[in-house]
Amino acid sequence: MADTDRTATPKLRTSRTRIREGSPHPRGATWDGRGVNFALFSAHATKVELCLFDDAGEKEIERIALPEYTDEVWHGYLPDARPGTIYGYRVHGPYEPEAGHRFNPNKLLIDPYAKGLVGTIEWNPALFGYKMETGDDLTFDERDSAPYTRRSRVIDPAFTWGRDAKPRVPWERTIVYETHVKGFTKLHPAVPEKLRGTYAGMGHPAVLDYIKSLGVTSVELLPVHSFVQDDYLQQKGLINYWGYNTISFFTPARRYAAVPDFAFSEFKEMVARMHGAGLEVILDVVYNHTAEGNEKGPTLSFKGVDNASYYRLLPNQPRYYINDTGTGNTFNLSHPRVLQLVTDSLRYWATEMRVDGFRFDLATILGREPYGFDEGGGFLDTCRQDPVLNDVKLIAEPWDCGPGGYQVGGFPPGWAEWNDRFRDDVRGYWKGDAGLLPGLASRITASADKFNKRGRRPWASVNFITAHDGFTLNDTVSYNEKHNEANGEGNRDGHGHNLSYNYGVEGPTDDPEIRSVRLRQMRNMLATLFLSKGTPMLLAGDEFARTQQGNNNAYCQDNEVSWVDWGAIGPEERDLAEFTQRLILLRNALPMLSRGRFVTGAYDEEFGVKDVTWLTPTGTEMTPENWNDGNSRTLAVLLDGRAQASGIHKRGGDATLLLFYNAYHDVVDFTFPEAPGGTAWTRLLDTNLPDSQEIASFAVGESYSVTGRSMLMFVLKPVESEGEDHTEMERSYQYVMQAFERANVESVSFGIDDEA
Repeated sequence: MADTDRTATPKLRTSRTRIREGSPHPRGATWDGRGVNFALFSAHATKVELCLFDDAGEKEIERIALPEYTDEVWHGYLPDARPGTIYGYRVHGPYEPEAGHRFNPNKLLIDPYAKGLVGTIEWNPALFGYKMETGDDLTFDERDSAPYTRRSRVIDPAFTWGRDAKPRVPWERTIVYETHVKGFTKLHPAVPEKLRGTYAGMGHPAVLDYIKSLGVTSVELLPVHSFVQDDYLQQKGLINYWGYNTISFFTPARRYAAVPDFAFSEFKEMVARMHGAGLEVILDVVYNHTAEGNEKGPTLSFKGVDNASYYRLLPNQPRYYINDTGTGNTFNLSHPRVLQLVTDSLRYWATEMRVDGFRFDLATILGREPYGFDEGGGFLDTCRQDPVLNDVKLIAEPWDCGPGGYQVGGFPPGWAEWNDRFRDDVRGYWKGDAGLLPGLASRITASADKFNKRGRRPWASVNFITAHDGFTLNDTVSYNEKHNEANGEGNRDGHGHNLSYNYGVEGPTDDPEIRSVRLRQMRNMLATLFLSKGTPMLLAGDEFARTQQGNNNAYCQDNEVSWVDWGAIGPEERDLAEFTQRLILLRNALPMLSRGRFVTGAYDEEFGVKDVTWLTPTGTEMTPENWNDGNSRTLAVLLDGRAQASGIHKRGGDATLLLFYNAYHDVVDFTFPEAPGGTAWTRLLDTNLPDSQEIASFAVGESYSVTGRSMLMFVLKPVESEGEDHTEMERSYQYVMQAFERANVESVSFGIDDEA
């Protein structure tokens, strides 16, 4: 906390001569070419003052009471205001914490609809509505917070988009790449130093060429909404890196702009460049809570505008906040004006900023009404019927720490969901845990047990092995325990259930045998991810074995721990990236992996086929005894190409695919099964032979020695025939083989060789 006292009230003009009544619509500060309309919702305020600042944003020069109050919206129009005008609000009303009201006009407030912000938050007792030093939130603090907080700024929304068009990647073809604006480019040698860690850096050609060359379609960015740096982290010399501490739902964070005052246009330029490369932009958004914390937190915006409306408060003790988020407060989307704020924000980013979708942090909260989670709740219903939001990608993180908080598979049609069951079952299987064959079978076929209802499609399952929260892929196979000491919490933070294994040495090692098995296990998990039905999500850097040194909760590590280390990419790392690229090329050549129907294993009497058959190593079909054998670690799946097409025309002609999983430590002999319409099985992938470019074929009944801890992929070579169906199968087979050959010649465009 700062010791200096800069809270003396300045001499201000309080004239009403320039203010007109204006309009309650739209909310926020809106320039119409002649002046600015200001509108602020507050159901319980008694007076709202608009505070204007000088061009530097340092000196408050005028306070003007908004003259009109319509439908709980305070509003006024300044004919001489222009883009660049810096402002804030002081809101009068009862300071009655025990009744849920925390109005304090001594606190300058950020406009909840602000499109631009200036300045920074400097932690000082004056930021708190109560006398912070006393620890008693029933007290009232009279110090002016303006010198220590951010101001809002009127923006000019004009931007020349040119021929920009959203890529509109179908869900069935979507491959998500999760990354961080700053961390991805901060150490990238091909990006000019002044642009590293910025929106402009993310839009740099070398960066986009790399992402595009991998084959992913959609870049998911960790939070870019303006957020607050936590005081407790700053006192420890740490920084909120992830950004899950939002204070403004309409403004792009200035910290990620090469020129902070132009963050708005720089973000748009990044989006335009990504679209030009055919990449979608998905934003990780945080609408479940804000940076104002609980009753002991600061008064920065919503708390001082209308605490009782914006936050969920305990019904019988409204002094206190419902804390379903674990952060101190919970945003109240049951209130119509708060719901409107969130949906207005989403529409703004989808239209004005042209992003392609959203991943919702702790999304269960957004669907929770006072009586509990409801997939027909206000927010979820709004998204389903809104013509803008119904046309973008919506991804839920379907859990929180509140009652009934785990809702994987519980969201309504139209939504995709992070599937942590995929992560846990796949990690556990390759780690060698017992009894996971049924779970593995479900996960690699899009978790029908969770998502096959109400006409939902396999893409609704967003499959992932790792995400920003937790171990990286490399650390999953390198550490038995988390190592979060750098976070300053005695290694108590972060999840302890990592389903990881170090294979003999904790952390890095030069032991060739350990390195070999670690690389193979990474290939196994990557292959399982990309060769499963559902929507795959890849954590940036996993494709070349990025490490966070065992830290599984790097939320406060804005440094080399979290930044992508492009300089650490050597031959092994390049090979792994090329392997990832090959997987994506093969996935795209196999329509059955993205078909819009779940496989069931049911026998189709009309066509005489099963869409999926589960096999033992002997090539025979799995029995209940096989499924219930907790010691079994092998599984084969045969996806019959004749049954994979969707729609009423079931006879498809896709290539028939055979996948074999062996989590045993030892070699297992696998016998190739019979498959109608085929003559031999062609190997496309063996994670023990990742660089193999030869076309190897194996006859029905032949045995294949499968290395311990490895995964294989084969495609059926069809019988040459004049028949129409076999012709289609042959075409599909040739298409897959062309993808295989292309994978052998294409390379990942790292763009760092000359600069390294």
